[in-house]
Amino acid sequence: MKSRETLIRLKKFQVDEKRRKVAQIETMIAEFERMAADLEREIRVEQDRAGIHDPGHFAYPTYAKAAITRRENLKRSADELRTQLEDAKLALAEAFDELKKVELLDERDQMREREAENTAEQVELDAIALMRVRGGAPA
Repeated sequence: MKSRETLIRLKKFQVDEKRRKVAQIETMIAEFERMAADLEREIRVEQDRAGIHDPGHFAYPTYAKAAITRRENLKRSADELRTQLEDAKLALAEAFDELKKVELLDERDQMREREAENTAEQVELDAIALMRVRGGAPA
């Protein structure tokens, strides 16, 4: 029974680890999206300041070009993280299912043990009652 308890603790730890990974990826995606939105605002400000909105124009601000590249890299990274997030969520669901299976097995084993204890106790009580009925009441 000790090994089952250890297995349950291990499965709970694995579920917690996978939960933390999902949360970490979600945080990173949110941070990348926030940074991309900040860059978008900076690009608009720079374009308005220069009066040029066409990135192909020869006088387009260098900072705006660099910010566009950075923004696109952040968006690409966020998209890649979304793929990782889906994988992490699947792994979390699998780990949770494994934990539930082990917990159910443990619960069934505990029920069997309780039933066996109750049966043994009932047999003992029946034996005591039988002895009393026969007249040899034990102390």
